[in-house]
Amino acid sequence: MQKRNSHLQILWLFILCAASFTISAQKTIPLREGVEQGSKQSYLLEKITLASGSWTFNNALIGQSSLDKKNGNKSIRIGKQGIVTMGFDYQGGNTKLITLYHARYGSDAPSVWALYCSIDSAKTWQMVGESVITKDDGFKMVTFIKPHIGKIRFQIRKLSGGRLNIDDITISGSGTGRTVSTFGTNGCGYSISNAPNTDTIPTRDNNMAMGNPSNATSNSTDSNNYLISKSQYTVSYNNTYGEPNWSSWHLSTAWKGNVSRCNCFNSDTTLPAGYNAVTTSNYTNSGFDRGHLCPSEDRDSTDADNRATFVMTNITPQAPILNEQTWASFETYCRTLMFQGNELYIIAGGYGSGGYGSNGGDSLTINKGKINVYAHYWKVALILPVGVNDVNRVTTTIGT
Repeated sequence: MQKRNSHLQILWLFILCAASFTISAQKTIPLREGVEQGSKQSYLLEKITLASGSWTFNNALIGQSSLDKKNGNKSIRIGKQGIVTMGFDYQGGNTKLITLYHARYGSDAPSVWALYCSIDSAKTWQMVGESVITKDDGFKMVTFIKPHIGKIRFQIRKLSGGRLNIDDITISGSGTGRTVSTFGTNGCGYSISNAPNTDTIPTRDNNMAMGNPSNATSNSTDSNNYLISKSQYTVSYNNTYGEPNWSSWHLSTAWKGNVSRCNCFNSDTTLPAGYNAVTTSNYTNSGFDRGHLCPSEDRDSTDADNRATFVMTNITPQAPILNEQTWASFETYCRTLMFQGNELYIIAGGYGSGGYGSNGGDSLTINKGKINVYAHYWKVALILPVGVNDVNRVTTTIGT
C-alpha cells in the first residue's frame, strides 16, 4: 500500500467622552515603524530618529540580540517602567487604528504595559483602553481603536514586570460616515459601538457569507452533513467520520487579540443525542495531531472565542508534519494578508481515507474505526481589502 502523509492540497487562491459623532470619508496614509533604521544600545533617556520620525526612548533601547523577539533584525526593548514616545503628531482619518506586536524579552517574567495618547502635542496624556499583559515567547498582535478627529500621538508605557519587546507599530486612519457612540470621561478610546458597518474599520462578519459548499442543514437526520453554526465559525459535521467535512470562517483584525492559547480540547455538547461525540482522549497515542480547521490563533480576541476553536467538531486527525509545518505555514500566511489590510473568507476541510502518522503505517481510521483519517486536506481563501458589502465586492479580479 502506498504511504500517504495526509497530503495537503490547497487551492491558493479591528471608552471615550459620552457622545456620538459621525466620521466623514477620508483616505489616509498609514504610519508604519519597524525600527529597522534605528540605533540605540543603552537604556538612557535619548531622542532618536527612526524612519517615521523622532521618538524618545526612556529606559528603552533598540534590541538586536538573540533574546530579543523581532520581525526582522531589530525591535524595541523596554525595561522597568520604560516609556517610548512619538515626538510628532499623526493626522489622518477620523478613527485611528493602532496595531503592534508584543512579546516578552528572552525568558523574562510577564509584563504589564499600556498605550497612551495625546491630542494636544504631548501636553497631557491619557490611557487608551485597558492595559495589556505580555507573557508569550512568540509575538502577538494587539489592536487599539481610537475614534478621534484631528492630530494625535502615542506613547507606550511599561507598568510592571519583565522586559518587553515591541515591533512593527502601525497607525492608520479611516472613516466614511459611521456614527460612533462613545463612553467614559477621557479623550481616548478602545472599542467601537455596534453602529452600522459603513466604513473600512475591520469588523466581525458572517462566517459563511460566501455560501454553504455542501448544502449542510441543521436537521439531525442529515447526520453526515450536519450544520453547526457557532459565532466563531460554521461547520459541516460528519457523524460517521467523527470529524468535520469542512469549517468556514471570516478573518479580520477584529477577531485578533492577545489571549493565550487555551489547549482545552473538549467534546461538542451541542451535538444531537446519539451522535458520535468525539473526545480528546480518542486521539491519544494515535500518531495524529488534533488538527484545527479554524485555527486557535485566528480567534484569540477573547477566552470564549479561543476555547470555541478547541471543540472537537472543529478538529481532524492530521499527520504532525502536516499540522505543524505546511498547514501552520498557510495559517500564518493568511494572517499576514490580514495584517496588510485585508479580510478573508476561508473554508477548509478534507476528503478520502488514509494518512501516514507518526506511528508509521497507513491508517484509515483511529479510535477503533470511529474517526476517519483524511487522505487529503484542502483550504480556499477569498481575499478582499477591508470594506463592506463583501459579497457584492467579489469579482473575477478579486485575489484568491
